[in-house]
Amino acid sequence: MDTKYIFVTGGVVSSLGKGIIAASIGKLLQARGYKVTIQKFDPYINIDPGTLNPYEHGECYVTEDGFETDLDLGHYERFTGIHTTRNNSITTGRIYKTVIDRERRGDYLGKTIQVVPHITDEIKRRMLREGSSFDFVITEVGGTIGDIESAPFMEAIRQLRWQLGRNAVCVHLTYVPYLKAADELKTKPTQHSVKELQSMGIQPDILVLRTERHLDDHLRMKVASFCNVDLECVVQSEDMPSIYEVPVSMQQQGLDAAILRKVKASPSPSKGGGVKIPNSAAIPIATSNQTSPLSEGLGEAWTAWLSFLDKQRKATREVHVALVGKYDLQDAYKSIRESLNLAGIYNDVKTKIHFINSEEVTGDNVADKLGDMAGILICPGFGQRGIEGKIIAAQYGRTHDVPTFGICLGMQMMVIEFARNVLGYKDANSAEMRPTPKQTLQQQTLPQPLPVMEGSSHQEPVNVIDLMEEQKSITEMGGTMRLGAYDCKVLKGSKSFDAYSQSELSTPLHNREGLGEGLLEGLLISERHRHRYEFNNAYKEEYEKNGMRCVGINPAANLVEIVEIPENRWYIGTQFHPEYSSTVLHPHPLFLSFIKACIKNK
Repeated sequence: MDTKYIFVTGGVVSSLGKGIIAASIGKLLQARGYKVTIQKFDPYINIDPGTLNPYEHGECYVTEDGFETDLDLGHYERFTGIHTTRNNSITTGRIYKTVIDRERRGDYLGKTIQVVPHITDEIKRRMLREGSSFDFVITEVGGTIGDIESAPFMEAIRQLRWQLGRNAVCVHLTYVPYLKAADELKTKPTQHSVKELQSMGIQPDILVLRTERHLDDHLRMKVASFCNVDLECVVQSEDMPSIYEVPVSMQQQGLDAAILRKVKASPSPSKGGGVKIPNSAAIPIATSNQTSPLSEGLGEAWTAWLSFLDKQRKATREVHVALVGKYDLQDAYKSIRESLNLAGIYNDVKTKIHFINSEEVTGDNVADKLGDMAGILICPGFGQRGIEGKIIAAQYGRTHDVPTFGICLGMQMMVIEFARNVLGYKDANSAEMRPTPKQTLQQQTLPQPLPVMEGSSHQEPVNVIDLMEEQKSITEMGGTMRLGAYDCKVLKGSKSFDAYSQSELSTPLHNREGLGEGLLEGLLISERHRHRYEFNNAYKEEYEKNGMRCVGINPAANLVEIVEIPENRWYIGTQFHPEYSSTVLHPHPLFLSFIKACIKNK
């Protein structure tokens, strides 16, 4: 079958949930047996979101191949289970850089380089390049119709609509506001949004109306009439108790069936891998109060999704978890929040997350802030702001035996706290937090610390977290980062081993003498990273001797990936980001284990 392309755009206002709609469409088509990928095109000029402040754009999501991307890719992966790459996240900055680099090399042979056709051609090339490997390519365009920066993307979509014919569909998400004073829902913003899209030469095939109140068929008919869209292609997206119920709502209204009808595809691929084109004039589409007649094409993955939602509805018992971080913005820790919620559902509880600003945590108030919590999660991040509060929270979790989970910088704070309060290095810190007069934005010149013998005095700073030697000469921003998936050997006999042994994410490791059950020595896992500084192996032996075990090691570079304190009920820190690997149907084993420990602690 020819690859089908679905373009998802948004109008009226931002933050309507284009990413959720794109992920829901992907999930529905995937459940029917189609091979799907989803890509995000962002109009901002940054090369990637890696240098953006979380307050600007929410969390930075990292793909397996080490690319820093928009948080919507996290939705794509959690909903569908696909593994995205750098090809799934494109910005205006990357587009322009590619074209300018070609111009500098002389690839255009002296031609005048223009937005049309050169920029739009590069956009089209990237929109199409995944097509050979998939049945459907879903492309979400960030921003709002009418934004100046999104104009080249709209022009590229206009051209592709004509080039691809019936193999392309445009889904436009708009907002239908409710005016309380008039007690009315207003469709005029949607009409103007569609008019703006039409002025660019794009006629939407399907409209998804974002609303806080139910829209009756009369209002949908009005929108269909004024926007030149079939009534069955006007779908509403009401506020749902959970974002994971959105695919079900879309399926019940026939969104997936409408898309299949538009591209002349069958309810599911044939056994031969093609599509069965119906002889009838059109595939029937469900209205808002019916179940789609094409629902029989949905497979076992859809049944598993419905089972998950059933567990979610039945999970009423609450477990309270403290999220200790410095960004008081829900999207800043989006993947962590979703991972905690998913792990709670699979443990038959509702995870209640309490954000604790680490800048406000002190030794005097830590008990008041964390005393009622069943568990503590110390968040990742960069920079010095708020780290002392995270260290205090780590100490509270360790000394009060509260299940504590440290991720990336959170793990490093657990290591620093242990050095200060157990190993006796009162000035222990990370090289990241200890600038020297020689340190500039271009050069890192911190000394590699040596272990200090017990009872001796020391003048050098104790950096239990430090740069590796080969990183210290790198000057480009991001050049010293460890990004993407790296292998880790998890040692047998640890809590981390117990968690991963129940998961498909791990591969058993045996010693060289044989493959007997008794010779199993660990598990091999692969997890995603986004950090610059590492555990300083000069102190590893001292940590292990005093009760903090290094149970996860990168086999290639001998870097510490996981630490835990066996004597505590659950005290684990990971240098990697397990939240990036947690999906709806396959929640991450460490989060499952953590929530289970929190339930017992409660």
